[in-house]
Amino acid sequence: MGIKCMVIDDEPLAIKVLEKHIMQVPDLELVSTFDNPIAAGHFLQDSTVDLLFLDIQMPVVTGIDFIKNTTIQPKVILTTAYREYALEGYELDIIDYLLKPISFIRFYKSINKYRALNAAMHPTSRESLEMDITSDHIFVNSNKKMIRIEFNNILFIDSIKDYVRIHTVNATIITKDKISTFAQKLPSYFLRVHRSYIINTKKIATLTAKDVVLLGGIEIPIGASYKEIIKLINN
Repeated sequence: MGIKCMVIDDEPLAIKVLEKHIMQVPDLELVSTFDNPIAAGHFLQDSTVDLLFLDIQMPVVTGIDFIKNTTIQPKVILTTAYREYALEGYELDIIDYLLKPISFIRFYKSINKYRALNAAMHPTSRESLEMDITSDHIFVNSNKKMIRIEFNNILFIDSIKDYVRIHTVNATIITKDKISTFAQKLPSYFLRVHRSYIINTKKIATLTAKDVVLLGGIEIPIGASYKEIIKLINN
């Protein structure tokens, strides 16, 4: 089950950064983005969101005011360029506080904080960790047949327009799906390293600043906007 995310920020560039980070994590789903907190509040009244990335410094309504005066169900990660707001944010029971510019590594640590808290609060469903813990496979439709694929057998996934190719240790399976959608069906140890590639990090043999070499000598390029993935894998 994916983690439904929403972004509220009055800066278009800040929204783009978070959109990119969210796309790189398979179990995250971006539901919507807003540059207007009032419109976002109306959206939340009728929509399900698990995790909200909320900017503090916004005109008319600040992020702090939004939390204090809106009945919101999502957990909140505050984003801001001003470190001095951190204490007040934590007093409002937020998950984390991200200081701009937000690196992918720091972003990913916040996601793991959310996962840990959610698992502790929901020990029976374990929601966002459910796929990692209880599921070891996925079924895909290929040539009008439902094929079971073990996650552990997947080396990488790449995209061809509206199709994805799932490369396993034994075969390549093609199914109709967008890579961004398919990514949401994968456990968190799968990472997107290029707009056209997702890798199984458990299958990495070596890596450089330019590519990842998987078991069997398969070389996967690392996209320019995904360079921080290397730092995450090395940590």
